[in-house]
Amino acid sequence: MATVRKFLERTLRGTNLEIFKFGLYLSFPIGYMYYFGTNLENRFAVPGFWPTQDQSHKIPYDKDEIRAEIERHRERLRQMRQSDQNQGQGQGQSQSQESSQQQ
Repeated sequence: MATVRKFLERTLRGTNLEIFKFGLYLSFPIGYMYYFGTNLENRFAVPGFWPTQDQSHKIPYDKDEIRAEIERHRERLRQMRQSDQNQGQGQGQSQSQESSQQQ
C-alpha cells in the first residue's frame, strides 16, 4: 500500500494530477448515468397513463355539434347550481334547528 502511495505521489504532480482529476470528474457522472440511466423506459413507464384518442377531448367543428356541446355545458351548470342550492338549504335548516334547540 505504501508503494502505491509513493508511486502516485511521484507520478501525479502538476499536469498529471490535473489530467487525473479531470478524468475522475468526467468518469463519475458518466458512470453514474450509465449505471442508473439504462432501461429507464421499462422501469418507470406506467401503462395506460396517457389517455387514448377516444378518451381525449374532441373539439366540435359543426354548428350542430357546437350547439349540443353548449347545451351539455349549460345542463351541467344547472345541475351544479341545483346541488349547491340543495346543500345550502340543508345547511340552513340544520343551523336553524341547532339554534332553536339552544334557545
